[in-house]
Amino acid sequence: MYNCCFRQATLYTRVVSYGRGDVNGDKIPDNVYLTAVKTQDSPFEQNITLVIQDGATRRFTSIPLKANAGYDPKLFLADFTGDKVKDIKISIFSGGSSGYTFHYIYSFVNNIPKLIFDFEAYNEEYKYDITFKNNYKVEALSMKNKEKYIIDISLRDKDYLNETYDANGVLKQPISGFVDPISNLYPVDYDLDGVYDLMAYQKIAGRSNVDGLGYFLNILKWKDNKFDLYDQNVAIFGVQV
Repeated sequence: MYNCCFRQATLYTRVVSYGRGDVNGDKIPDNVYLTAVKTQDSPFEQNITLVIQDGATRRFTSIPLKANAGYDPKLFLADFTGDKVKDIKISIFSGGSSGYTFHYIYSFVNNIPKLIFDFEAYNEEYKYDITFKNNYKVEALSMKNKEKYIIDISLRDKDYLNETYDANGVLKQPISGFVDPISNLYPVDYDLDGVYDLMAYQKIAGRSNVDGLGYFLNILKWKDNKFDLYDQNVAIFGVQV
């Protein structure tokens, strides 16, 4: 029998992001924090928690997050609903090659936490059908609004095209692509009125995740107590020729 000593990594809770603004509607600025447990010598954050300190009473409210681990957690305070009270946007990078991100938006009017945007609910609601077609085309169908987009891939690398099409531009076999979950969710004040909308980026992939074709760009506006699809575009990856 022998003793073996291991040096344990130190775990500690710290503030990883901070914002200040009126989030409960009493016109007194509140302190808003993201706290997390950090492992020493690692950028990975665990047990990420939203903590709000009422600016008037100094009382704290802690709100645990469902997806509470990842990298570079950030806060952004802005009015997304038009009630002239700041809401709380949280973003967390999942890490890895996927580039997925986790996003929540909370309202805290009257000191009542209400989740008004959940990235998992969004990913379930926004579905797509990506289908390769003859003549070097890819059809991208958004199921949410029944909009169809055609992506021309005729300028892609010849080896890539030869793997997929015969000499007449006919598919050698059926191929379906896919669309990733949210890779980024940007707050944008398009109308410059102090009320922010959201732009959601979702990568369109072909035969594999490294076969990027472009992005679905969905603009969401607050309407009827939820974020609704206001506009949609498809951005195509550039091809060197």
